[in-house]
Amino acid sequence: MARGKSVRSSGKLQDGLSGEELFSKKPGITYKDFLILPGYIDFAPHEVNLETQVSRNIRIKIPLVSSPMDTVTESQMAIGLALLGGIGIIHNNLSIEDQAAQVEKVKRFENGFITDPIVLSPRHTIADVDRITEQYGFSSVPITEDGTLQTKLVGIVTNRDIDFERDRSLPLEQVMTRELITAPRGVSLPEANEILRKSKKGKLPIVDKEGKLVALVSRTDLVKNKEYPLATKDENKRLRVGAAVSTHPHDRERIEVLIARGVDLLVIDSAQGYSKYQIELLKEIKKKYPEIDVMAGNVVTREQAEALIRAGADSLRVGMGPGSICITQDTMACGRAQATAVYYTAKLAYKYKVPVIADGGITNIGDIAKALAVGGSAGMVGSLLAGSKEAPGEYFYENGVRLKKFRGMASLEAMEAAGGARRYNVEDQKIKVAQGVSGAVVDKGSIFDFVPYLMQGVRHALQDIGCRDIPSLHQALHSGKLRFELRSIAAQVQGGVHGLYSYKKPIIGAD
Repeated sequence: MARGKSVRSSGKLQDGLSGEELFSKKPGITYKDFLILPGYIDFAPHEVNLETQVSRNIRIKIPLVSSPMDTVTESQMAIGLALLGGIGIIHNNLSIEDQAAQVEKVKRFENGFITDPIVLSPRHTIADVDRITEQYGFSSVPITEDGTLQTKLVGIVTNRDIDFERDRSLPLEQVMTRELITAPRGVSLPEANEILRKSKKGKLPIVDKEGKLVALVSRTDLVKNKEYPLATKDENKRLRVGAAVSTHPHDRERIEVLIARGVDLLVIDSAQGYSKYQIELLKEIKKKYPEIDVMAGNVVTREQAEALIRAGADSLRVGMGPGSICITQDTMACGRAQATAVYYTAKLAYKYKVPVIADGGITNIGDIAKALAVGGSAGMVGSLLAGSKEAPGEYFYENGVRLKKFRGMASLEAMEAAGGARRYNVEDQKIKVAQGVSGAVVDKGSIFDFVPYLMQGVRHALQDIGCRDIPSLHQALHSGKLRFELRSIAAQVQGGVHGLYSYKKPIIGAD
């Protein structure tokens, strides 16, 4: 062989099947039924870019979306996932105000310049600060003359001012710090950071010429910026978050309130999204709030997908019955094998440049890689994140095992609350037929350990496939360059751990 000549194959020797050939075979298949044949490697795993579109206008750094389930996603999960580069969808088994408050917690969690800081007056009490701490998770509060942004800044209250005060009814004017270091309106973020560094203060108020508070910069936010460089943020450096809504008329108010509180992505939460109700709602939202991206679904066919795209969907949620706690396919005789559903809807949506979010059936790293390889832009996961520290609910023990509750939104238990019933269109029915179950999952620890592990696994998977990023993976799929192979039950068994008396998985979701 001549020196310097490429050793890469000409590509004429193609084993396996193209995506079109794989999915034209019967019956429908899911992630366990096939493998992706390896490609040519000329890059390292750290060179793989996992950035992807979760909707037309929202980009995330890792292809992971948390499901809007009441045992999976509230503010703590959404904050954690956004810091790590994904996005969380707050469930709607909550009152309108409670769901909006969850969204607001995420939006207020981290900022460059906090342009809408919560303020109090000197006449408020330490107990008012306690309530803010409980609701939003921070305890440093600027004090203005009348407790609004319309009057002069006169002080600030921090932990150091109130930690050891037993009388929580004391007015803030008795404990607040009055000698303040501030910066003028127009200061750049690097300049503000430098002032914070030199002053060793936790907060830097930004004031106008009249001394009125216009913004706030937080030292803890600067630290988070360094720790979480992949964080999913909006143009104002606030974490992004989504929220689930239903098609029912009374959720119009919910939509208005969520948008007013800063939600980035609305997810129309319907088990079967191909309905006049969802199409009408999509058109209504896009006409009234064209700036808000809407994820529509759930769908599993091209006909469903095209109808919602034409109605204005900015992304599609794909899956009907593949979730670990979902029994829709058995109960309702409706649905589709998940890999087949993602492939065909993504093939249609690709023409419209609308992202497809693979919802359900993802149990490990390989399933995420396969969901992306058959056309998904991201995976929406429930059971994979349930049981983590950031998931809602308290831990309990059963037979010595530490567990957290995990339930389907169509379980009878979840449908007793409004959100689950709305999603499955049974809110007003006297007899409710369950399409999901309730159960428990093992403690997974924190997503701050778990999710980076998953994503590093996905990078390795894309390296083996020979694709440096998700767009090139999709291009390879649609051109036929990406090759697949069906595998028998025996091959599935052989591809997993076998022949051992016992073994220990390195981490949940790794198999």
